[in-house]
Amino acid sequence: MLSNGDVLEIFKKSGALLEGHFKLTSGLHSGQYLEKFQVLQWPEYTGLLCKEIAERFKNDNIGVVVGPVTGGIILAYETAKNLGVRGIFTEREEGKMTLRRGFKINPGERVLIVEDIITTGGSVLEVIEALKTTGANIVGVGLLADRSGGKIDFGVRKEALLTMKVENYQAEKCPLCAKGVPLTKRGSKK
Repeated sequence: MLSNGDVLEIFKKSGALLEGHFKLTSGLHSGQYLEKFQVLQWPEYTGLLCKEIAERFKNDNIGVVVGPVTGGIILAYETAKNLGVRGIFTEREEGKMTLRRGFKINPGERVLIVEDIITTGGSVLEVIEALKTTGANIVGVGLLADRSGGKIDFGVRKEALLTMKVENYQAEKCPLCAKGVPLTKRGSKK
């Protein structure tokens, strides 16, 4: 079993743990950023991490693994491969997370949601909301990293490979802004 320290070491080795002043996808500011694609570019690391997520849910009779676009596609595929099940993804259509491309989940089908990094858990909550309409049985959420220090509750079992308590700030209360530290925008949401 990979420990929190093992996973942090993978993030460090791959150059994924960044220090500075960042505007997060959530709009919050932070002095640390986890650049998931620095990890996900390495099949060895991605395979190891997804195998660990699969291991933690191997006895839960998962029928399908679902991840949100973009990093979640890679994680869903690789985790599903380790569980021997389907791996699909959700994406936004007209601003709302949805299943597209003919993906279906049968009522009662046991679902594992996977996500890369969470701070507020917004994307996972959107996936949960989208899957409710299918009648899916959401068994749990597997995460590469939880930046909230474990505070986010999805109402189902959550397994984070890395849990960190990273200070986040509202823009108007950000001490890094007050110090004039240049702000870097990362992530994909505009």
